[in-house]
Amino acid sequence: MTAIKLDGEMLSAEIKEGLRERIAALAEKGVTPGLGTLLVGDDGPSANYVAMKHRDSEELGMGSREVHLPADATQEEVDAVVDDFNADPAVDAYIMQYPFPDQLDYETALLRVLPEKDADGLHPVNLGRLVQGVDAPLACTPRGIQLMLERYEIPIAGQHVVIIGRGLTIGRPLANLLSLKRPNANAAVTVVHTGAGDISRYTKNADILIAAAGAPRMVKADMVKPGAAVVAAGVSFADGKLVSDVDDDVAEVAGWLSPRIGGVGPMTRTMLMANTVAAAERAVG
Repeated sequence: MTAIKLDGEMLSAEIKEGLRERIAALAEKGVTPGLGTLLVGDDGPSANYVAMKHRDSEELGMGSREVHLPADATQEEVDAVVDDFNADPAVDAYIMQYPFPDQLDYETALLRVLPEKDADGLHPVNLGRLVQGVDAPLACTPRGIQLMLERYEIPIAGQHVVIIGRGLTIGRPLANLLSLKRPNANAAVTVVHTGAGDISRYTKNADILIAAAGAPRMVKADMVKPGAAVVAAGVSFADGKLVSDVDDDVAEVAGWLSPRIGGVGPMTRTMLMANTVAAAERAVG
């Protein structure tokens, strides 16, 4: 068996076509959706990721505004940027690139963000709405994963989904999203982590396995149920290289598998664009 590729790059391009239509409709009303980004410090991967978001915005015909503070920025300086983005009508939604330098409190800054301008879908108000099953901006990577499964017609309702990792950006919101009583959800979801001991006793029973732990090659072929859909959502650096949570040999067991490059990453960025366009649509009513 060789796994079918879950092509996030292809799906991202399809979704962008729909976003272009929505952006054109907003333009007829004199509105250009605007994305804001706040980067603090000089972390190379973070800077590269922010740059890609602005390239995506330009490609779609959206506006974008970037603020880059030095690594020794104070909490007051960060708060001032957040307040400025909140008040700027040209910024419909924005993100604060994580992680922050150690002297700053990311959670305090996040609470200052207006929930309706939360492009990441990670504000506590929006996460609470997700738990309630109420419409709100959705966390980008979880929503992107859900759409990938839907696009490849992988059944979710009634299936056993196992998520490795309980992080705020993927594991916890994804578990809530896929367990909601909604179309392309309604799954039985198990979240496992380092405190669970031998996680293979869970992963071997997964119809859909999502690795989001940030642990290089932790998911081996013998941990995967033959024919399962496997989503490699976690990456980390090992020996100077970006490495997936999922080992290459999983492709010989899984029915579907997202690649390290061109899988979840493009979908995450595209969902960020989608949240920004949706924020602009809400603003004009």
